[in-house]
Amino acid sequence: MLPSCKSSSIVFIIVLLTALLPPAYAADNTLLREALTLTPDPRAAEEIFELCASCHGEDGFGLENGEYPSIAGQHQRVILKQLLDIQAKIRINPTMFPFSDPETLGGLQGMSDIAAYAAELAPNPNPVNGNGSRLDRGENLYQTLCIACHGPQGQGEAERFYPRLTNQHFPYLVREMIWIRDKVRKNADPAMVEILAEFSKEDIQAVADYLSRIRHTP
Repeated sequence: MLPSCKSSSIVFIIVLLTALLPPAYAADNTLLREALTLTPDPRAAEEIFELCASCHGEDGFGLENGEYPSIAGQHQRVILKQLLDIQAKIRINPTMFPFSDPETLGGLQGMSDIAAYAAELAPNPNPVNGNGSRLDRGENLYQTLCIACHGPQGQGEAERFYPRLTNQHFPYLVREMIWIRDKVRKNADPAMVEILAEFSKEDIQAVADYLSRIRHTP
């Protein structure tokens, strides 16, 4: 069943506040603010993207088991923030530490360029889905509790660092939502942590399955 009316009201207030205020999880990141003043050049990142391709693939589609996410077509600002969060140990991802090193990637300009290059890649047309058994439940939860930030089609919002959730592998979506719910992932939007706190694993799987079937085509 859906969270109670009281819980939904609390969630609505949290989402409303985060819509009115700059995201706290990004606002104090000096490097991020500096990086956002740069003009990204995707073509300059073609060679250095080979480092990213060793895990995420030349097409940026990641791995079907969700170990590495699909980054193709993700918002440039979202990718840039995640790179900086990983390097600052705000988002703990040991595998990515050496690959998010500014010196390796060519400083903030290089990181901005790589993020732009990945954002220009065509989204994965065939990500892995769930078993399809609870799609109505997933759609109901998403359209009730997630749409305010991620949009009706899971498109996210680049300006506020809300990621695009479409064209993404089901196992990755499940893992990340569980880690956000359980506060393993430290750089999540506080509003999302509050919302997911009331989700069971089955709820998360239902939403992830629903999202994995939405296709974004630029």
